[in-house]
Amino acid sequence: MRRLNMEPRKIYKVRNGQLCGVCGGIAEFLNIDPVILRILWVLFSLTGLGLLAYFICAVIMPYKDQI
Repeated sequence: MRRLNMEPRKIYKVRNGQLCGVCGGIAEFLNIDPVILRILWVLFSLTGLGLLAYFICAVIMPYKDQI
């Protein structure tokens, strides 16, 4: 029988990211390609809210090695 991992996943920034590592960390959390997430984030930033959301994430999210 396969055992399920019941530990909660944590979201974090990665140090090898392009700007602050926010998109790379979120992409690892969602298990998708970071390039796709960066393109979606740029499109979301055209509304004006994306830049504010990125800044908030960059300030609040810890780096992977700080968890």
